[in-house]
Amino acid sequence: MGIISWIILGLIAGFIGSKIVNKTGQGMIMDIVLGIVGAVVGGLIFSAFGSAGVTGLNIWSLIVAVIGSVVVLWAYHQISGKRTL
Repeated sequence: MGIISWIILGLIAGFIGSKIVNKTGQGMIMDIVLGIVGAVVGGLIFSAFGSAGVTGLNIWSLIVAVIGSVVVLWAYHQISGKRTL
């Protein structure tokens, strides 16, 4: 998968994941970064259970990336929330 595909997938997955986790986006750059990290994490999670991870720019990869993005965003909010206390 090319870098442009990862950015597009990351932006979409990060945006959707942000809407699921906290109803607001984190900003375009943070959505892209967390979405790309989420795609990698989602791929690792799905691979650990014997399923295909991110396979390209398609619906399956978007679902995997969104699930990974939700996990990453949840962890991000847990860590950043604890730092502010």
